[in-house]
Amino acid sequence: MISKHISYNEAIRSSTGTRLGIENKPNEYQLGNMILVANKIFEPLREWVNGKIRVNSFFRCTELNEAIGGSSRSQHCDGRAIDLDDTFGYKTNAEMFHYIKDNLSFDNLIWEFGDDSNPAWVHISYVSDDQNRQKVLKAVKESGKTIYKIF
Repeated sequence: MISKHISYNEAIRSSTGTRLGIENKPNEYQLGNMILVANKIFEPLREWVNGKIRVNSFFRCTELNEAIGGSSRSQHCDGRAIDLDDTFGYKTNAEMFHYIKDNLSFDNLIWEFGDDSNPAWVHISYVSDDQNRQKVLKAVKESGKTIYKIF
C-alpha cells in the first residue's frame, strides 16, 4: 500500500503502459514522493469526500510519460503528482478542486479541461510544505494546444 486508500498497483496502473509493455515501476526516491503525495493530499481529501476517489494517473516512468505525450517536466515522473476524478460521485471534481485549493498545501493544482462548472479531472502535485508554490491553474485547449492559465 502507498497509503491507507491507495494500493501500489493502483498507483502504477496504466492501460497504455500495459498495452505497450512498459514497466511502470518507481525507484525508492519516486516511491517516497508518492507516499508523501498520498498522505499529504489524497488521504485528507478522501477523508473530506467520505468515499472513493478514482486515481486516473499517479506515477509515470519517463518511457510511459513520453508514450502518452506528457510534458518532459511532468511531476508524475518524480512521483509528485496525482490526477483524480469524481467517478464514484461522492463529490464533484469542482468540489474537490476547491477543497484542495482552500485547505491543503500543494505545489500545482490544475483544473483540467472540462467546462467552467466542472473540470474533467483534477491534477495536484506536492513537493514539501516549505517548497510548495500553491500555484492554481486551468488547462484549456487553444488552437489545438494545451494552455495553462492562472485560475
